[in-house]
Amino acid sequence: MSKIEKVKRLVLGIQHVIAMFGATVLVPILTGLDPSIALITAGIGTLIFHLCTKRKVPVFVGSSFAFITVIQVVASQFGDLRYAQGGIIVAGLLYILLSFIVMIFGVNRVKSFFPPVVTGPMIMVIGLSLSPVALSMASKNWLVSFVVIVTVAITSIFARGFLKIIPILVGVIVGYGLSAALNLIDYAPIVQAKMFSLANFTLPIFDIGAIAIIAPVVLATFMEHIGDITTNGAVVGKNFYEDPGLHRTLMGDGLATTFAGLIGGPANTTYGENTSVLAVTKVYDPSILRLAAMIAVILGFLGKFGAILQTIPEPVMGGVSVVLFSMITSVGMRTIASSDIDFTDNRNLLISGLILIIGIGSEILKVDPNFQGVVGIQFGQNISITGVSLAALVGIIVNKLLPETKKIDVKNMD
Repeated sequence: MSKIEKVKRLVLGIQHVIAMFGATVLVPILTGLDPSIALITAGIGTLIFHLCTKRKVPVFVGSSFAFITVIQVVASQFGDLRYAQGGIIVAGLLYILLSFIVMIFGVNRVKSFFPPVVTGPMIMVIGLSLSPVALSMASKNWLVSFVVIVTVAITSIFARGFLKIIPILVGVIVGYGLSAALNLIDYAPIVQAKMFSLANFTLPIFDIGAIAIIAPVVLATFMEHIGDITTNGAVVGKNFYEDPGLHRTLMGDGLATTFAGLIGGPANTTYGENTSVLAVTKVYDPSILRLAAMIAVILGFLGKFGAILQTIPEPVMGGVSVVLFSMITSVGMRTIASSDIDFTDNRNLLISGLILIIGIGSEILKVDPNFQGVVGIQFGQNISITGVSLAALVGIIVNKLLPETKKIDVKNMD
């Protein structure tokens, strides 16, 4: 491989790192875990995932938002985040158990629960439910966000050669430069950060109470995993349920989460942000994701470079996120269109409509200060199935309960 090709691959890897960085470090910031360890476990977790999936699935594994609340609860009740680590490890082991269950019962039986009329709207919910986050960041400065969106669009459509496959990176660079000109960047984190930093690795403590709080989150994240792998396969145009197999992707997530718990990182999950980058760039090479994983590990020890990424203003990432999440939504629409689903059939209308309304509506109600009810299915005080997970569950059940209807030929009726 020539030096130019190596540089191109490095740039593509950095583009994926930028896409995942904000969310991956936000989880430890909100829970009290070490952001440097989160980057290290995301990187190594991604490499573990690729090893489990025969290096075929272009996925990046990063910090899971589903575990934020339960980690905070454990930290409050037990006064030590090492107890949360024990719960995270058990959650990872439950993922591994699920992978064996899927392997035993077979992928075809699992696939029967996810026809296009379910998976298409599910993918759309993933993109649309994230849109408030993107718009919230973009609203901090609409000018910067608009420039970023236009830059990404122009680069991805009209650029030629290598520039065409790095529109996200080009958008971030242009947005960062404009933000600098408008004095929107706080350079203090770069100045204060050390060039090299040693992460605070910690060993887990196992307690049945902490485990009981954290481990049940797997009930919700299993459905999220199904949605993420479905979306990734739809973007790439491959059936990852069959090759390398859903049991392998579950195993990858489980082992990545178990490893994270062992050294003090948050639970991991497959990242929609990086799948969105695939959709924008049309570069599906899994080795690029592995390169991004190695960069993430290095960033866990390089304080200065990580600080530079942290100074990217919210409006810049907001503009990028608008593009990324809109691409995911469009992939869901493409899944529906290419599957030739008959929407003159009320059964299909009902299934897809329920998934969209429940998935998007529950996400909106989460942030509505006037809503006092429970969003989703509640298990105890800390665990709930909501958002994408709830929408998928409802869609699967309704699809199985409602009988297939035969289309009536109205023209030939007497």
